[in-house]
Amino acid sequence: MAIENRVPHLCLQGVTKRYGGITALNNVDLAVHKGRIHALLGENGAGKSTLIKVVSGVVPRDSGRITLNDREIAFSTPRAANEAGVVCVFQELSLMPHLSVAENISIARPPRRYGLIDTKAQIRLAESLLARIGCADIDPRSRVGELSLSRRQMVEIAKALGKEPELLILDEATSALTHRDVELFFEVLHGLRAQNLSILYVSHRMHEIEILADRLSVFRNGSHVASFDRGEHDEAEIVEMMIGREITTQYPTKPAPKTVPPFLEVSGLSWGNGALRDLSFTAGKGEIVGLGGLDGQGQTQLLLALFGVLKGVTGSVRIGAQAAGINSPQEAKNARDRIAMIPEDRKTEGLMLAMSVADNLISTSLDRVCRGPFISEEKARDTVNEAIRRLRIKIGDPSDPAWTLSGGNQQKVVIAKWLMIEPEIILLNDPTRGIDVGTKQEIYQLLRALADAGATVVMYSSDYDELIGCCDRVEVMYDGRIVATLSGESLTEQALVSHALNLGNGVARSKEMEST
Repeated sequence: MAIENRVPHLCLQGVTKRYGGITALNNVDLAVHKGRIHALLGENGAGKSTLIKVVSGVVPRDSGRITLNDREIAFSTPRAANEAGVVCVFQELSLMPHLSVAENISIARPPRRYGLIDTKAQIRLAESLLARIGCADIDPRSRVGELSLSRRQMVEIAKALGKEPELLILDEATSALTHRDVELFFEVLHGLRAQNLSILYVSHRMHEIEILADRLSVFRNGSHVASFDRGEHDEAEIVEMMIGREITTQYPTKPAPKTVPPFLEVSGLSWGNGALRDLSFTAGKGEIVGLGGLDGQGQTQLLLALFGVLKGVTGSVRIGAQAAGINSPQEAKNARDRIAMIPEDRKTEGLMLAMSVADNLISTSLDRVCRGPFISEEKARDTVNEAIRRLRIKIGDPSDPAWTLSGGNQQKVVIAKWLMIEPEIILLNDPTRGIDVGTKQEIYQLLRALADAGATVVMYSSDYDELIGCCDRVEVMYDGRIVATLSGESLTEQALVSHALNLGNGVARSKEMEST
């Protein structure tokens, strides 16, 4: 019997969810079967996140029917969903940074002995779960706040598996993972599928879908567009379903190669215990310069150093004809240097989620919307409306809290608020992580337009296709150093991977020798 003829493990029939006048889910039908990885695809705001929140008990549905194992469900809380075997790993981590890894993993149901928390059993449980996902190197006693973002994400996954799910829902679970952790995670998912678990998988990374998913469902504007098995449609057809129009070219056309004088000059930059090692590069006006390499090779530290966040940086930075003594973000964004920084994590570093969209947008440029010591409501309103129009940010009202926006629109707000200062240098740390394909295309076009208008753009990306498609050249980093410069015909995925592993055809080795 075909699997689709069996009773689904999870079934949605006519499910609708509204937020005020916005319909987030519109009469959705969906069936998810045991022993399959079912991918949900769609742009940010398509309804995917609302669907998984409804299924996992975060928000109630307004109408429709949901069954689990052919029994109708209506979870009032995530804990009730967990107890029924429905466990969700959201893109926004739920870990408490001041607690240990072991404490976070078993925080809902810590093992007890004589009525007290059994610390040794707690550590043993954490060790077992971490080993299960290939992360035995993580110390269960270490504080979560001391771990990298990728390691924290793996702890979140271990925490979810500790709840013994029957239906595991994953919302952009790999968006913060290193390539190595992604490989480990895929092995875990294949094992869970073999154990007959149902897996609902949300991702904007099409290559992951091609590797993992057995079945795919596409959503657009809150509606279920289509469901089909992997291989029935190619990537171009799927993207067209997602955005409702054909995308012929994902990346904007690059200008013809030309030599431009350096505008940003970095010489001998070093910081920390080898995090940055005698690093030098240049970037000119109109250039998009990429930072490549495996995650954690110093790319984030380089961007933070240029933005004045890190203390104790040695070496020199010149902007234009002047030496730049940047000791704080406030100095970086001042009228002379005008450096903007789009951080890695928009929710914790880029936005004040509880504050309004309008307040977030003017937060970097209050001096431009003030009359004397007071904010001019007219100036602020005009500035906010112009930013929303320029980046086509989809909102209900500028007074709505930033947390109400989809991930793609939140990222647009982060970018828009920094464009308020009219930056000459724009630093971006993985700017399209967890963003849908349509919004990615808009951001790529924006970056190219900014460069064409004379801005200097320096961006790190964990996506090799993005580096190749967007950047005029890429500086590949390894162990805190730049080990290769790739451009033109040499800017290929093979070259990026080779140099990222420090296995280049002599270029990497020669640069390493020069820096030692």
